[in-house]
Amino acid sequence: MADIERLKRFLKPRHIAVLGGKWSDVVVRKIRQIGFAGEIWPVSPTRDTLGDIECYKSLSNLPDAPDAVFVGVNRHATVDIVGELNRMGAGGAMCFASGFAEVGGEGKELQDRLVEAAGDMPIEGPNCYGMLNYLDGVTLWPDEHGGHRVDEGVAILCQSGNIAINMTMQQRNLPIAYMITMGNQAALGVAEFIEAMLDDTRIKAIGILIEGINDIPAFSRVAIRALEKGVPIVAIKSGRTEAGAAITVSHTSTLSGSDGNYAALFERLGIYRCYSLPGFLEALKFLSYAGPLPGNRVVSLSCSGGEAAMVADAITDMRLDFAQFNDGQHTAIRGTLNDLVSISNPFDYHTFIWGVPDAMEATFTEVMRCGFDATILLMDFPHPDLCDTSLWDVATEAYFRAGKTTGALGVIVSTLQEGLPDREREKFIKNGVIPMQGLDDCLHAIECAAWIGERQREVRTGRVPAAIIDLGKAGGGEAVTLDEWQSKQALKEFGLVVPEGRLVL
Repeated sequence: MADIERLKRFLKPRHIAVLGGKWSDVVVRKIRQIGFAGEIWPVSPTRDTLGDIECYKSLSNLPDAPDAVFVGVNRHATVDIVGELNRMGAGGAMCFASGFAEVGGEGKELQDRLVEAAGDMPIEGPNCYGMLNYLDGVTLWPDEHGGHRVDEGVAILCQSGNIAINMTMQQRNLPIAYMITMGNQAALGVAEFIEAMLDDTRIKAIGILIEGINDIPAFSRVAIRALEKGVPIVAIKSGRTEAGAAITVSHTSTLSGSDGNYAALFERLGIYRCYSLPGFLEALKFLSYAGPLPGNRVVSLSCSGGEAAMVADAITDMRLDFAQFNDGQHTAIRGTLNDLVSISNPFDYHTFIWGVPDAMEATFTEVMRCGFDATILLMDFPHPDLCDTSLWDVATEAYFRAGKTTGALGVIVSTLQEGLPDREREKFIKNGVIPMQGLDDCLHAIECAAWIGERQREVRTGRVPAAIIDLGKAGGGEAVTLDEWQSKQALKEFGLVVPEGRLVL
């Protein structure tokens, strides 16, 4: 593992040095734009300014060893500069240049030299876009990004710079605390970044979008610590197919590995796996506002039988319990509606009460009193510039009042991702309701929160998964052949379940 305290210094710096040309000019401008409170030290032997700030001519002229450095020079110069920064005692460096291990040959040798030059100093990359810290206003980033300052949120670790840029442009009200690109993971991988973030209470969940993990044992130890600390982790693993794996190797020199092995690894470590970017972002959004759930009991409300049927179809293979109402609950709900409405879960409350504030509030309140872990209201909004949305406002206000009366966790989801305008999402959040976009993604996000909640409760009762060991470093000495009984006992020590048995001599 890297020097985690030094990495924390890099992630939350007091001062930033920026080296390079046109890309670095953008970096300085973006640091100023976000309102970084510390000092910015541009360095260039040939330019007078970067981002309209006067340059130091060399690293030796800086007033102190910088906490964080953007190294935006060519790959050969990067190695020399990283060595000098390490000798200065800098906190860490982000290496923008490509042409390292991902190209093989000389590039692999150059990456080895880079790691050697860095020594104990953390280096992000190379071949990466950098780091965005929206909590503290830090942007080591040479391009556009769509995020803004937040007080708390989720951290996202991503190997792809372009996908990371795209995720910062999301229009989902997902509060992003960190966006970190890892590139080749020459010295810092997923495990080190997670380890550095686990003690920051402002980070509510961590998302990882990876092509592969370089150090599985280290990753397993950190993931178990996250489970113990109650920090959820959500993952997308690319390179699942043979074609995707081939692209992965050429992209960041990462071996993607067996998809089945990664699936088993995530299951073991309590990491919820997603298969699309929208699903990934919605799961993180739900966790950022609700956290892990105490259970998996869910109820859905809609004024359409078609929508209720869609929910019923979607949950067939999911780990969610859409339990039916008991007799007392059925009677209480029935008292708010007429006899033409069939009461079940998923629940189609029809349109008899649509637009009637007191009636809608009464129905919503009785449903939310039933003790479900999440109550979903399906509602796609009309286009606000083309339509009258006043009746939709009546429904949401009734839902807000019901939630405040009961204290139940409320969720409003649009069946289509674009069916929830920004104005409405902001209003829902202010009223303690989670705005979700896309029915299937919403249901998977709730499944994610319920499943992670269950895994965290298991850990609190002592059922902690065993960390994975590096078998190449575990034994030492001569190889020994074990018989069946000895093999099963050895596997059992590492947390694997084996059939019950006795040794009879």
